[in-house]
Amino acid sequence: MSESRRSEKATAVAAWESLFRAQVTVMRSLNADFPGGEISFNEYDVCFNLSTQPGRRCRMRDLTGHLLLTQPSVSRLVDRLLTRGIVEKQPDPSDARGVIVALTPHGFDVYRQVAVQHAASIAQQVGAGLSDAELRTLTELCTKLRLAVGTAPGRRAVARSVSESDPAAV
Repeated sequence: MSESRRSEKATAVAAWESLFRAQVTVMRSLNADFPGGEISFNEYDVCFNLSTQPGRRCRMRDLTGHLLLTQPSVSRLVDRLLTRGIVEKQPDPSDARGVIVALTPHGFDVYRQVAVQHAASIAQQVGAGLSDAELRTLTELCTKLRLAVGTAPGRRAVARSVSESDPAAV
């Protein structure tokens, strides 16, 4: 391996470590400040992802692709939300084996109430050490990285339709 290639590799590893450590630190802090009276942090993630989909609904398989949880964990999470009337399950008319998960009107109200508080915490913590210009640059770089990794040869891209708007404004 050439010296320049070794240096590129070391730079990429250092960037990854920095990104990972920042993400873990921010997520721990956001989790600690999460206004989890009615829904947990992971349940909020389900509601957020459903809120960004057309009709606030998507196939269970697609929802699982948006979360950093295993399929059985997502199923249990959805079942807990179902028992509280936050989501509903519907048969997929295009595939009898598929299940569609939909955010109920009550679930959307719960999501929006939590989203307002959570967005304030995100703004405070993520914006704590960065200027507006740096936050825009961070957004651009993270989007560029996500798209590059998602389309790399040998990788299966996961289509994600995520709103660019403030979750509190939903």
